[in-house]
Amino acid sequence: MFNESQEAKTSGASKGLWIIFAVVVLAIGLGGYLFISKAKSNKPSPVAATAAAQPVGNADPVHDLKVQRATMSKDRTGTTAVWLVSIENKSASYSYGNIEYETTYVDANNNSILINKGTIPVTIEPGGQKSSEINDALYPAGTNWFKIRITGATASAQ
Repeated sequence: MFNESQEAKTSGASKGLWIIFAVVVLAIGLGGYLFISKAKSNKPSPVAATAAAQPVGNADPVHDLKVQRATMSKDRTGTTAVWLVSIENKSASYSYGNIEYETTYVDANNNSILINKGTIPVTIEPGGQKSSEINDALYPAGTNWFKIRITGATASAQ
């Protein structure tokens, strides 16, 4: 008699736990569904994404092209300046090619010894980055420091 009443209580408590477990699982499933359906409704439509890809404003290679890293060394004869330049295109709308640059070599008194101009024959896509090696001018004697900067490029809308 005592054993029967205890079994009845155990099965009643077990049913209650299963009902609570089912309610919790159902609530988690419903919450996940609502979360995913809301995330899908917040995605931009393909038409809006296409409209955003249209070029905005005029191309500005001096602003859009950034020298990320530039190192200058001499060639194996020690006479010609060799630049290794990494350039990044920060534009989202334009690719740039035939990148024009200017190198400046300065003496200890901050007087320009040599200013050289040239063109890098590469094309950098929007958001892209390229590294190029430039054989510049004869390395001027008395150079204390030097720099390179972008002066222009040919733009193409993407």
